[in-house]
Amino acid sequence: MRARIYQPARNAMQSGAAKTKVWVLDYAPSEAREIDPLMGWTGSGDTQTQVRLTFDSREAAEAYARANGIDAVVNAPHKREANIRPGGYGDNFATARRTVWTH
Repeated sequence: MRARIYQPARNAMQSGAAKTKVWVLDYAPSEAREIDPLMGWTGSGDTQTQVRLTFDSREAAEAYARANGIDAVVNAPHKREANIRPGGYGDNFATARRTVWTH
């Protein structure tokens, strides 16, 4: 049984980093999906692809995979740098502002 361990990326619609601190173990599909001839939906008899396990650390996820005989591949996360710029939006409302802020 194959699986991958990764740290999920942040939501593209938000700038926050919520739900990106955990590590996730996802099982790889063991059989191909089939197309239903009537409705056109795709389905599979493989129920392991519906399982998603979360862990607090990478080491915990790897230990779980080793203990259960799961062949896991670890994908290292791509960390982005903080985008904190001087004179940002919050400075428009600073109390120590020298000039009046207007549109």
